[in-house]
Amino acid sequence: MAETERSEQQRRLRPGPLLFEPAAAASDPEHFFDLESIEDPRELLSRSTELALAFRAAADRAVEYQAIAAAQLADPRRFDRLTTADIAAQAEWTEDYAQRMVDFGRDLIKGGGRTPDE
Repeated sequence: MAETERSEQQRRLRPGPLLFEPAAAASDPEHFFDLESIEDPRELLSRSTELALAFRAAADRAVEYQAIAAAQLADPRRFDRLTTADIAAQAEWTEDYAQRMVDFGRDLIKGGGRTPDE
């Protein structure tokens, strides 16, 4: 039953698709995914929530890829491996955060998490 609840929750939290934002519209600070043109507050809430969920999901996935890249760059088998200080400087992180990201990336790689090839 827990598996069913988890799959239902994942379906419910699946973000709405992001629509392409044309360059001209993106340069207009008053324009954001055409939300300003939605007059019905229910529709506005629905669409803005879809966008917020999609951006959160994209940010979470990007962080996972950052962690995988950090782990790969810190891999002691690489002849050109980077220290956590080097990774921190490149990614604009603290050294402590870089170490946590390296560890997280190693866990993702070991646990069959996402890899850049997927």
